[in-house]
Amino acid sequence: MLPRLWLVSLVALVLAACDPAAKSAETKLDTDDAKAVYGLGLMIAQRLDSFALSESELEIFTSGLRDGVLKHEKKVDPAKVEGQVQAFATARRATLAQSEKTEATAYLAKMAAEPGATTAPTGYIVRTLTEGTGASPGLDATVKVHYHGTLRDGTVFDSSVDRGTPAEFPVSGVIPCWTQALQTMKVGVKYKLTCPSEIAYGDRGSPPTIKPGATLSFEVELIEVTPVPKAK
Repeated sequence: MLPRLWLVSLVALVLAACDPAAKSAETKLDTDDAKAVYGLGLMIAQRLDSFALSESELEIFTSGLRDGVLKHEKKVDPAKVEGQVQAFATARRATLAQSEKTEATAYLAKMAAEPGATTAPTGYIVRTLTEGTGASPGLDATVKVHYHGTLRDGTVFDSSVDRGTPAEFPVSGVIPCWTQALQTMKVGVKYKLTCPSEIAYGDRGSPPTIKPGATLSFEVELIEVTPVPKAK
């Protein structure tokens, strides 16, 4: 639950957004509270990315937000339009995913053309950065890896390297691209791995950072393999 101060500030923000006179004035971030509320707005915006709202749709959204926060009379019953909201979200997500996949075509071709790169039958692209000499993990094994994940524009969305702590997980417990590629790695190897959306997070993405249909790239180093103990 939001602290009372944040709730009051959010009401003020919504009122300002709906006030034509306020729109012409530049937003002032001259206090910590103002910066916090503005940051809250950006966080909400991230959550709305998959809806790809137009400016006119944003006005309607703001109207609903204002009526809800200020307890005004609701123009629709939220419970009765839940199905419509889900259908709207699904349609917008599909549109975004297709657009993202279309735009990723050139990026995938670029990654596949890098010296030493190979493309697997399932579509992932791999280039060996450092050779390994150890064991390869099976599907039931657990691995310890360091990785650095980026979007096609270079934005870092997740990185054990930046955190300074390797990640451990079962080979079968990650996105298909990783599950497939890990089984070809040897301990000590470092891959540059590019994953098309079909074997990454697909048309759903992983909001707010990974858009629907997003192609992902990783530098992955296999540090250790823990095989499944043999039954006695």
